[in-house]
Amino acid sequence: MPLLDGTDPQAIAQAAALLAAGELVALPTETVYGLGARADQDAAVAKIFAAKGRPSDHPLIVHVSDAAEAPAFTPAADQPMARRLMDAFWPGPLTLILPRREGVAAAAAGGQSSIGLRCPAHPVAHALLQAAARLGVPGVAAPSANRFGRISPTTAAHVQGEFGEALAVLDGGACAVGIESTIVDLTREHPVLLRPGVLTPAQIEAVCGEPLRARDAQAPRASGTLEAHYAPRAPLRLLDAQTLRQALAVPPEAGMVLALYSRSVEPPPGVLHRRMPDDARAAAFELFAVLREFDALGAALIWVEQPPPAAEWDGVRDRLQRAAAAA
Repeated sequence: MPLLDGTDPQAIAQAAALLAAGELVALPTETVYGLGARADQDAAVAKIFAAKGRPSDHPLIVHVSDAAEAPAFTPAADQPMARRLMDAFWPGPLTLILPRREGVAAAAAGGQSSIGLRCPAHPVAHALLQAAARLGVPGVAAPSANRFGRISPTTAAHVQGEFGEALAVLDGGACAVGIESTIVDLTREHPVLLRPGVLTPAQIEAVCGEPLRARDAQAPRASGTLEAHYAPRAPLRLLDAQTLRQALAVPPEAGMVLALYSRSVEPPPGVLHRRMPDDARAAAFELFAVLREFDALGAALIWVEQPPPAAEWDGVRDRLQRAAAAA
């Protein structure tokens, strides 16, 4: 199937009808492209796990068009802290883990008693979710539209490269954020940060009115939190600037394509290089596209300069650490 134009109302209606019929549709969000199925039908959600090769106990995030749809999946939609965070950051790149309504979306939740909910900011996603809701679809489960554990897609072409033309893909252009949403667990007494994103802890804590706790052994399983994730085909090494300079002083093996993504380290001749932006949001926007480009250009090894320690870099640093763990 050719790409569907996300600005075409007929394409939105076609995609919504596919979702209502229990089929898969890839959709753009402001973070990354998602592989969507109606969240209220376990058989439809099972197609996501099968297509991605994803373990069925690794939970998905359910996307809703607004906070008014959240009660279909959780009895805690009006919990004061949840409401404050929804009002502050929805639509946007924040996922909330809340108690799951009994008997609903068990497959999307990976069998847990909690569920992740998000309202995306992308206009195409919003239009699709609204159109699907009119056809009786209360929410769409949508992990990143890539094979499990690999680089998330930030363009429609990335999705087609993963799954081919058999999959319906709504084209909404390049994703504006570029890395997945921040995930905050609200199932316990205090809020817990499960996955960093472009929203900083300080921004979230200002709305919560208390510090975010660190993830612990009691935390529910959440999307994108496995140690190894977001990995290119080529092994990725995350190195500080000094170590990078020392490593680059040794020429690579003959015929080996070495790729470098760095801010302060200049490569010697013959090294494939992309400069990492000094701004964290700009780096997040291009990160997955750069890693995909390195793979496409035949890199045998990818070296990445460690991002700065500032909180606004936490999301980029998290994705790179997980990508390096897969090497």
